[in-house]
Amino acid sequence: MKIAVLGGDGFVGWPTSLHLSDAGHEIHILDNLSRRWIDTELGVQSLTPMDSIQERTRIWHAETGRRIHFHLIDLARDYELLKGWLGKHRPDAIVHFAEQRAAPYSMKSDRHKNYTVNNNVNATHNLLNALVELDLDAHLVHLGTMGVYGYSTVGAAIPEGYLPVGIETADGRAVSQEILYPANPGSIYHMTKCLDQLLFQFYAKNDGLRITDLHQGIVWGTHTEQTRRHTQLINRFDYDGDYGTVLNRFLIQAAIGYPLTVHGTGGQTRAFIHIQDSVRCIEIALKNPPVRGSRVEIFNQMTETHRVRDLAEMIAKMTGSKIAWLPNPRKEAPENDLIVKNEKFLGLGLEPTTLGEGLLGEIVDVAKKYAYRVDRTRVPAVSAWTKDIAIKVEHDPEGKRLKSVS
Repeated sequence: MKIAVLGGDGFVGWPTSLHLSDAGHEIHILDNLSRRWIDTELGVQSLTPMDSIQERTRIWHAETGRRIHFHLIDLARDYELLKGWLGKHRPDAIVHFAEQRAAPYSMKSDRHKNYTVNNNVNATHNLLNALVELDLDAHLVHLGTMGVYGYSTVGAAIPEGYLPVGIETADGRAVSQEILYPANPGSIYHMTKCLDQLLFQFYAKNDGLRITDLHQGIVWGTHTEQTRRHTQLINRFDYDGDYGTVLNRFLIQAAIGYPLTVHGTGGQTRAFIHIQDSVRCIEIALKNPPVRGSRVEIFNQMTETHRVRDLAEMIAKMTGSKIAWLPNPRKEAPENDLIVKNEKFLGLGLEPTTLGEGLLGEIVDVAKKYAYRVDRTRVPAVSAWTKDIAIKVEHDPEGKRLKSVS
């Protein structure tokens, strides 16, 4: 297939592009490279050194003989350019990663909130609009988030997208139907993913677009089979308080002798998936498209759930690290359970990669190798959800003095 990977320079987009190229597909990356500019804005770099997208794709071609084509396009702003590209190349499938992906970054300030909404929602709508205008029947696979469901405790497993409900009619009859599982976003970022859901629902119903929405858990890990092939193909590794995912952050903290930062009680339960499984799931979704005219296909893209404090205790035991308990800058319940159904991917052949000391140790080794690139001042999570929280966590390099300041 000819596949357009939107946001293919990013944390999940890059290894996905390699994985799909390795499988024999013709890959075109469309990206505005905004994630690299955000590094510059935040004053922090990926733990792993990243070459330019042009150099990355050159190395891939030299190693495999396969080409990955790069196109500099801002999906949220360059509608005509995007539509022109789609009209010229007419891909068979589109994988949509081109959204600002960090909840803390989306909550930093009013400017960051506006940017996240404008970028994410406009990019998604521009894409859907262009597909309709061009009468392009490409299967769209979108990377969403488990966060659309929220993290409240309901005492039942979260279904894959749709919830059966009973309704009493005006004449007293009981009827049943399936609705999108009620959205409950916990940040501006998560809110944009909820808006994506509604856009997908409308365009599938109104225009017959074929759409798969992947509600993904927190991604951990660094390497995939393809990124191991050359040092310059390595994936990015975020450790800072805005973009670093919780398990990867614990592992880099352990590698540099920094206390594992647990915010609040650590009773927040989250869904997780390894980066290798993430790219496999995307390939599985591409191989199983919905038929034209059907509703949006929704998968829960996760393999296991863990409480944050349990992860911290596991890493501390494995590495001898200390745990630092810090105020929580997020507005969320201190404790929650999370039960998630993921039968669809399992039924289609996914064999989950679960947490184990072997893979965790591999990540620690990567972190130790590049520990000289760590800016310890960027480790704390300080972006607050509301003005009344307004928490900034400060501590010394050993994490001995912890305090909160308004």
